[in-house]
Amino acid sequence: MVTAVRHLGPNWYASVMGTAIVATAGTALPVHLPGLRTICAAVWLLSLALLLTLLCARALHWRHHRDQARAHLLDPAVAPFYGCLAMALLAVGGGALTVGRYWMGTTAAVALDAVLFTAGTAVGLAAAITVPYLMAVRQKADLRQATPVWLLPLVAPMVSAALGPLLVPHLPAGQPRETLLLACFAMFGLSLLATLAMLPLVFARVVTGGPLPLALTPTLFLVLGPLGQSTTAVGKFADVAPGVVAAPYSQGFGVLAVLYGVPVMGFALLWLGLATAHVVRARRHGMRFAMTWWAFTFPVGTCVTGAEALARHTGLVAYDWLATGLFVALVAAWATAALHTARGVVSGVLLAGPRPAPVAPLPVRVRTTSGAVR
Repeated sequence: MVTAVRHLGPNWYASVMGTAIVATAGTALPVHLPGLRTICAAVWLLSLALLLTLLCARALHWRHHRDQARAHLLDPAVAPFYGCLAMALLAVGGGALTVGRYWMGTTAAVALDAVLFTAGTAVGLAAAITVPYLMAVRQKADLRQATPVWLLPLVAPMVSAALGPLLVPHLPAGQPRETLLLACFAMFGLSLLATLAMLPLVFARVVTGGPLPLALTPTLFLVLGPLGQSTTAVGKFADVAPGVVAAPYSQGFGVLAVLYGVPVMGFALLWLGLATAHVVRARRHGMRFAMTWWAFTFPVGTCVTGAEALARHTGLVAYDWLATGLFVALVAAWATAALHTARGVVSGVLLAGPRPAPVAPLPVRVRTTSGAVR
């Protein structure tokens, strides 16, 4: 077991996020199918089990393979995935209140969410500061290496902003509720402005630097994360603001949910089309399964919850249909990624270390047109 976790990186937490968002997004769908809540509860329990398993496995990794763990922190391609740890904690915690409470009761769900939200927010804020610092000081990241993965530590506070309002009604009325709501709003601004600073680097790399390597092409979907999650967040602010903050600020949150959410969701759909085109091209060029395929899940799930929030605050049926269509795509992506991941774990392929590249080209013998052998 100790040897098996040597190459288990923080990117594996993406499987927890992708599983939890299926359950969370499914409960708010405008389509009420028989048994849907039970299925969502089962999926959420699976995400909880995955989280506990990965936390234990990663603890073994840090205990027995500290050299590899330090190498991950100093690698600009791996370190940003520490944002996934925060988002995994937050996603499972939020699912406890939206889905798990029907199975474990509201009191236990609130307690679990409070613990996971606190831990996830602390880790997310630490990652949002530490990872960019390491990239600048220790990792010496090159702009030509820019990928959507760089957004991960900056998006984590946005997940806190979107899921924190779920706890607001369970706090004492008055200052505690208002403090948490405005703290979530502050994290919304923190993440949004940081994302707006980083996104141009990613976009410039994609447009001017040529297509990403095949294995990294699915990470283009990560850009959907801050877009969908921020739309979800402003919708949640508007849901809980009345009675928590004084007028006219409570009405202002309702206005923000529409005036911010509608154009951002429009850009999300544009990026979805662009990313899909790149993925289709990569598949034609031989792209095979990698753990980056989990990028097809959580970011798309945030767009589902964002569309659901817009449906609530605009009353437009179009957003109901958008949320339903995106959810179908989410389930298909999750099933595909989960199946390939399970196969890779059973076979040991995904847990194996990277194959070393040959130091020099192997000598070959070829026959020239003159008939001589070289």
